[in-house]
Amino acid sequence: MSAIIVDNVSKKFRIPHEKKTTVFQNIVGLIKRQFDYEEFWALKDVSFEIKKGEAFGIIGRNGSGKSTLLKILANVLYPNSGSVSLNGKVASFLELGVGFQPELTAKENVYIYSSILGLRRKHVDSIYDDIFDFGELKKFENMKLKNFSSGMYLRLAFSTAIHANPDTFLIDEVFAVGDETFQKKCQDKILQFKAEGKTIVFVSHNLEAVKKLCQRSMLLNEGQIVTMGDTEKVINDYLTLLQGGNT
Repeated sequence: MSAIIVDNVSKKFRIPHEKKTTVFQNIVGLIKRQFDYEEFWALKDVSFEIKKGEAFGIIGRNGSGKSTLLKILANVLYPNSGSVSLNGKVASFLELGVGFQPELTAKENVYIYSSILGLRRKHVDSIYDDIFDFGELKKFENMKLKNFSSGMYLRLAFSTAIHANPDTFLIDEVFAVGDETFQKKCQDKILQFKAEGKTIVFVSHNLEAVKKLCQRSMLLNEGQIVTMGDTEKVINDYLTLLQGGNT
């Protein structure tokens, strides 16, 4: 059974050549119909399928379309053409902490963020201590988020997200969260999800992490699939691409 089906997905962005800084300049531009921009295709006719319970890696250079693709899978962005089908509950670790309110306490934010992730309050009550224990933030639960360090902020967001217990995880460089000890904790948790048969889509520049987690991977370059299959082969193809060779 397929957890994710991506069919001929393309995504285009418009990049302005001239920055308009005033309302007047924008109005003049609209009146004159002078839309001075170029089109940038972040993704071009991308198609692939991920089976339920599979850990699938996506690698490539900066600007290759990896994060754009993940945001489309997470419904943060929408494609210009093509379609995406996802089965089951999905949690995305892309922009951790979206929806957090700095003026509220960590405790209040856990309930808000959990509701965004689709959890009911009664369920959050049952996992509340686990969230703060995993994030190692129990003594800060009544502190306003605006007083958190960036590392504490990310730990709270990640810990809340993983306790949503979804069927599919979309992960973008999550192993960069927090200090080295907490990163190891995150890695172990993701490996636990893999052992439990969760579907994982993992975007990373950490090739060793991709190799350790993913049986199958895909290499993107300039918005197109270069190669897809066994992770070790895909990584070798990527290294060849970086050296200027042909894959």
